[in-house]
Amino acid sequence: MPPDRLETLRQVNQNLRSALARLRPEKTHCSAIRLQDFSSLLAELLRASECLRPGPDSDDTAALEAGFDSRVEKEALEYRANLEKLCRFLPGLHVRLLAEKARLEKARAHLAAAENWARLTAKTTGR
Repeated sequence: MPPDRLETLRQVNQNLRSALARLRPEKTHCSAIRLQDFSSLLAELLRASECLRPGPDSDDTAALEAGFDSRVEKEALEYRANLEKLCRFLPGLHVRLLAEKARLEKARAHLAAAENWARLTAKTTGR
């Protein structure tokens, strides 16, 4: 595995660790989470999959293992650990985002009702 792949895996692991820390409930309110955060996560996962996918010329296992040195193995294991953390973390985040969506919809409905009340009050009082 070429050194650029090793460096890419290191970057992916660093970015995944940062994303996990940034999206933690104790660190971030749901309203601070953006679509870009999920797009970035997906991009990192795709980068890593390219690094870990065997090339077209590495059909036999020995050729693959020969290029898989201990540094790459360490990064691949860390990547797996980050994926496992992500798998445990995302369902809870999904629940938080759904709760935030419900809260926002309730607030929007309340504002619409208040706006209607104000409009009707203005009509009846002649303002």
